[in-house]
Amino acid sequence: MIERYTRPEMARIWTLENRYRSWLRVELAVCAAWNRLGVIDDANLAAIRERADVSVDRILEIEEVTRHDVIAFLTALEERVGPAARFIHLGCTSSDIVDTAGSLQLVEAGELILQGFDRLLGVLKTLALKHQGLLCMGRTHGIHAEPTSFALKLANFYAEFQRDRARFQAALDEMRVGKLSGAVGTYAFLSPEVEALACAELGLRPDVISTQIIQRDRHAAYFTTLAVCAGTVDRLCVELRHLQRTEVREVEEGFGKGQKGSSAMPHKKNPISAENMSGLARVIRANALAALEDQALWHERDISHSSVERIIMPDSTILMDYVLHRLSGLLEGLRVLPENMARNMDASFGLFFSQRVLTALVEAGMARQEAYVAVQRNAMQSWETRRSFPELIRADQDIAGRLGADRLNELFDASFYLRHERVLLDRVFGGGAAGEAQA
Repeated sequence: MIERYTRPEMARIWTLENRYRSWLRVELAVCAAWNRLGVIDDANLAAIRERADVSVDRILEIEEVTRHDVIAFLTALEERVGPAARFIHLGCTSSDIVDTAGSLQLVEAGELILQGFDRLLGVLKTLALKHQGLLCMGRTHGIHAEPTSFALKLANFYAEFQRDRARFQAALDEMRVGKLSGAVGTYAFLSPEVEALACAELGLRPDVISTQIIQRDRHAAYFTTLAVCAGTVDRLCVELRHLQRTEVREVEEGFGKGQKGSSAMPHKKNPISAENMSGLARVIRANALAALEDQALWHERDISHSSVERIIMPDSTILMDYVLHRLSGLLEGLRVLPENMARNMDASFGLFFSQRVLTALVEAGMARQEAYVAVQRNAMQSWETRRSFPELIRADQDIAGRLGADRLNELFDASFYLRHERVLLDRVFGGGAAGEAQA
C-alpha cells in the first residue's frame, strides 16, 4: 500500500539508480578536486565527465562476480570511461563514497520531509483559527475534566509539530557532512584539501574528524528525531480516533462517496487513516532503535551498520513523508461536529464546574478542605442521581448561602473557560493571529 501512495520525488531518492548516481556525483567531485590541485589534467577530467555514466544492469551483473557493490560500480565506470578511469576513486575507500552519497540522499529526503511539516502546520493553523470559541470537553484519564476549546486542542498539536520540525531541521543540518579521508580517516592517500573542495562542490561540510566512516551518532540523531515526530503523529491520531468513537463522535474522518467501512456491517465509518498512521508510527520508532544500535561499531568501522541502513534509510524517510501528507489530508477533510461537543459537555451534568465552585468558596473565606468536601458531596450525588450539579449546588444552603444567586450564575457560565483562548492562540501562532482570523 505504501508503494502506491509514496510521492514520486521521495521514491526516486531511494532507487538503485539514484544510489549509484549519488556515488557518481561524489566520485566526480573528488576528480574535480584533484584537477584543481593539478593531479588530474583537464583532458582526463573532461573525458571522465563526458563518459562516466551509470548502468544499473551492468553494475548488478558485475556484482554477481565481485560480491562487492562499489567495486562493481567502479568496474562498470572503467568500461565506459577508458584510460582516464584510472583517476576515478583515487585515494578513496568505499565508505568515502558510500557515506558521502548517503548524506546527499538523507539531506534530499529531509528537505522533502520539511515540506511535509510545513503543509501540516499550515493545515493545523487554519483549522485551529477556524474553530476559535468552540467549547468541547477536556478529558484526563479519559474522564470529563473541564472544558477546553477545539482550537486550543489543535494549537497544542501545532506547537508540538513546530518543535518536531525544529528538532528535525537541526538533525538534518548535522547530516550535511561528507567524509573523504581514506581507509581509517588519516588522509594518507587523500588530503583535507581534497575533501574540502569535493564537499563544497556537493553542498556538504567536511566531517570534522572521521574513521573509515561518518560516525553514526549523526544518523542516530536523524532517525530518533523522526521517531519523536512519529510520536506526535501517533498522539494526534490517537486523539482523533478517540473523538470518533460512537459514544463521543465529536469529529469524523472524511468518508467518500462509494467508500465502504466493513465487509459485514454496512453502517461502519471507521477512523482508518488515523489507525493506519498510528501503526506506521510504530515502524518509524522501531527503526530508530536500529539506528541507535549502529553507533557502536568495531574500531575504525565494521560493516554491521550497512545492511540496517539499506532498510531504515528509505523506509523511515518514505514513511515520515507519507504520514505527514496523509495526516494533512485527513485534517483537511475532517468533519467537526459542534452539536456533539455540546451534547458531551452536558452528559456529565455540569460537573465540570466543580473547581469554580471550590475556588469561589475558598475566596469567600471557607477552609479549602471544608470547601472540597462540600463540593465533592454534591458532585458524587450528581453522578449517582444524574441530577444537574448546578441545581444541587443552588439547593445546598451551606454553599448557596455563602455565595449568593448572582455569584452562582456567574460561576455556571461556560464561556469562562474561553477567557484566555485568544492569548494562547496568539502565543502559538504569533501576535494578533487569532484576532485577524476572527475579523
